[in-house]
Amino acid sequence: MSDSKPLRTVRSFVRREGRLTPGQQRAIDTLWPKFAIDEDETPIDLDQLFGRNAPKVLEIGFGNGASLAKMAADQPDHDFLGVEVHRPGIGQLLNLIEQQKLTNCRVACTDAVELLKHRIADNSLERVQLYFPDPWHKKRHHKRRIIQPAFVRLLTQKIKSGGYLHMATDWQHYAEQMLDDLSDNQLFVNCSNDATYIDRPDYRPLTKFEQRGHRLGHGVWDLLFQRR
Repeated sequence: MSDSKPLRTVRSFVRREGRLTPGQQRAIDTLWPKFAIDEDETPIDLDQLFGRNAPKVLEIGFGNGASLAKMAADQPDHDFLGVEVHRPGIGQLLNLIEQQKLTNCRVACTDAVELLKHRIADNSLERVQLYFPDPWHKKRHHKRRIIQPAFVRLLTQKIKSGGYLHMATDWQHYAEQMLDDLSDNQLFVNCSNDATYIDRPDYRPLTKFEQRGHRLGHGVWDLLFQRR
C-alpha cells in the first residue's frame, strides 16, 4: 500500500452570507431564475445562456456588483458572467441588472475554480477579470490566494488565444506574486511596456473602495496579460 496521501484542495474563498436587505432578498427570490446559474457540474453553453455569439467575460469576485453592471452597460457587445460568494453582493447585482435592463450579464454563486474546471469550455473566454481578490495577507494564508501557478495553468485552457487576464490589487506583495506567477507561464505575455504593471484601463470603473484608497495614499496595481 502506498504511504502517499491524496492532495487536499485548498479553497481560495470563504462563503460569506452577510445580512440581506429586503430588496436584495427580493432580487434573489424573483430574479435568480432569469439571471443566475444554479450550482451544478453540467457544462454551460455560454452562447445559449446569453442567446447570442459574442465575446464572453468572466469576472471572479464582483463585490457589490456596481463595477460589473457598469461594464456590462458600457460594453453591450460583450457578455459578462460574474461569480461571487457574498449573497448581499449577488442580490445587489441582480437589482442592478433589473434596474438597468441589462441583457448581457449573468450571475453565479459558487467556487470560481470549480466553475472553471467543470462548467466553462476550453478556449471560450475573451477575458477573465479578477479585481481586488482576498489578499490573505498573513504569510501562512498565502496558499489560499486564488492566483497560484495551478490556477494560472487552468486559465490558459479557458481563455482563448488572443484573450486577456486582467487583475488588480491594492496589496503590493500580492501584485508582485501575481506578476511572478503569470510571468513564469509561457502561454501568457505581459501587456505592460516594461513587463510590470499597467495604468487602469478605461473599461475598469474606479470603485468607491479604490477612490477611498487613493485618498489615503494607497497604491493600486493593474496587471494585464494576453494569452498567446
